[in-house]
Amino acid sequence: MGRLFGTDGVRGLANRELTADLALGLAQSAAVVLTSGRYADKRRAEGRRPTCIVARDPRVSGEFLTAAVSAGLASSGIDVLDAGVIPTPAAAFLVADLPADFGVMISASHNPAPDNGIKFFAVGGVKLPDEVEDRIEEHLGIKKLLPTGGDVGRIHRLADAEDRYVLHLLGSLPNRLDGLHVVLDCANGAASAISPEVFTNAGAQVTVIGNAPDGLNINDGVGSTHLDVLARAVVDAGADVGIAHDGDADRCLAVDAQGNIVDGDQIMAILAVAMKERGELKNDTLVTTVMSNLGLHRAMASHGISVVTSAVGDRYVLEELDRGGFSLGGEQSGHVIMTKFATTGDGLLTGLHLAAEMARTGKTMAELAATMTIFPQVLVNVRGVNHRGLDESDGVAAAIAIVESELGDSGRVLLRPSGTEPMVRVMVEAESHEIADAHAHALAEVVRIELSL
Repeated sequence: MGRLFGTDGVRGLANRELTADLALGLAQSAAVVLTSGRYADKRRAEGRRPTCIVARDPRVSGEFLTAAVSAGLASSGIDVLDAGVIPTPAAAFLVADLPADFGVMISASHNPAPDNGIKFFAVGGVKLPDEVEDRIEEHLGIKKLLPTGGDVGRIHRLADAEDRYVLHLLGSLPNRLDGLHVVLDCANGAASAISPEVFTNAGAQVTVIGNAPDGLNINDGVGSTHLDVLARAVVDAGADVGIAHDGDADRCLAVDAQGNIVDGDQIMAILAVAMKERGELKNDTLVTTVMSNLGLHRAMASHGISVVTSAVGDRYVLEELDRGGFSLGGEQSGHVIMTKFATTGDGLLTGLHLAAEMARTGKTMAELAATMTIFPQVLVNVRGVNHRGLDESDGVAAAIAIVESELGDSGRVLLRPSGTEPMVRVMVEAESHEIADAHAHALAEVVRIELSL
């Protein structure tokens, strides 16, 4: 049996892989593992129980999973503050803001409605390291806390969850958004109510799509994985910019007034330059993953900004941010972390600060996005190969060396084994799509031959 926790919590088809029984057990296990911190100890010393924030996105299975998680926590002597339907970054913020001892977010992010997931936040609203997740998994087969009488936990509705988060977002802005017309695509997800409210309160004229969640339509043809819908809406409305969230609103992607996509790399480039100008980019450094475009690296160098790279996954970006004390990092997919204001990717925070830079400079989104030039990037997935043997293959290493020599400083090569299936991802960037495509497919063929099963 493989590891239960994936790169971002426990996910699966709700009521098949992710059952109410599993949700109950995970909550009971987390109650044991996550209540030894200083806040929990202080509460106990004062005769109070530890507390946990529980939140979800609007998919229908979140209702019974929330009930199961809350039951598991309360039966373990944890007081539950039910924040209802809010974005994942809002849940993380609330854990730190109250403060609570830990938090649980029930969401499958950009996945379709039948899927769901359970994600834990430690004290302070930070994601759990792998070793803590492993401890929670290990405790699934161990006797749980079973208090009785007045020692069982209570479940209360956190009535001001949205208001706390909205005020936090508005308080982060360097300037208002007056004069901007913004189209928001809320993916029929957790940001459907909050995102239009906060952009309106910040001064923008707001047009909204994808803001009618019914429990089944989350991410369905809308949101950050379907930017063509937002692009059409922006052009049709004559708006200045479009902002797209995913189902739990921890991502932000954008389109300019002409409907051109502005990806996470471009967004990070815009924010990094703006933060450096304000003296807010700590150590003049941006953290991004190995998948970020070469154009981002070149753009940052031209502005005197260093780039630190991490493994793929926003948790690994956050580890590098913490390690170096940096203030900005993220992924090409739109997970952007601004450590002054958030402990995780926050699509609303990112979108607000992106729009704020438009309002401050008077520049269009297209002009700001031109901060970096995107190198064509081709990704080929080679399936059915011995992905674990990638690092030991002399043939693959020789082929990579040849391509890197031919590309020189005008491109790069990255091969990554899948963590879940027999597959190797081959990525090549070059000055033209044709060059990148030819090299990527040539390397993919070498991988197929050298690592055949």
